[in-house]
Amino acid sequence: MKLTTLWRPVGEAELLLIRKSGRFPPRLPIQPIFYPVLSFDYAAKIAREWNTRDTASGFVGYVTEFELDSEYLAQFEIQEVGGRWAQEYWIPAEGLEEFNEKIVGEIRVVAEFRPVA
Repeated sequence: MKLTTLWRPVGEAELLLIRKSGRFPPRLPIQPIFYPVLSFDYAAKIAREWNTRDTASGFVGYVTEFELDSEYLAQFEIQEVGGRWAQEYWIPAEGLEEFNEKIVGEIRVVAEFRPVA
């Protein structure tokens, strides 16, 4: 099986749910898509510049890294949301359970960002 490495920026509450279940939690009603990103740098930018300023994220940002079955992932188009450096997949919220099943191994935290005083 060929694997693709993806990253996902998350806040404190989402990370706690990931650690509890080992998978990404269901989306909230206001979140129609789940968006894993294609580069560490893009995930770090979101975690550093968004999550550390967000009350709902606990003012902390984490970058998670995981591997996914490439064959499964091929059904989704890569979305450019701010240039070639800002690429992500849009997974419909109702498809997140199947997405989670295609993760191979663990979801790992590879970076942590806190507000700069």
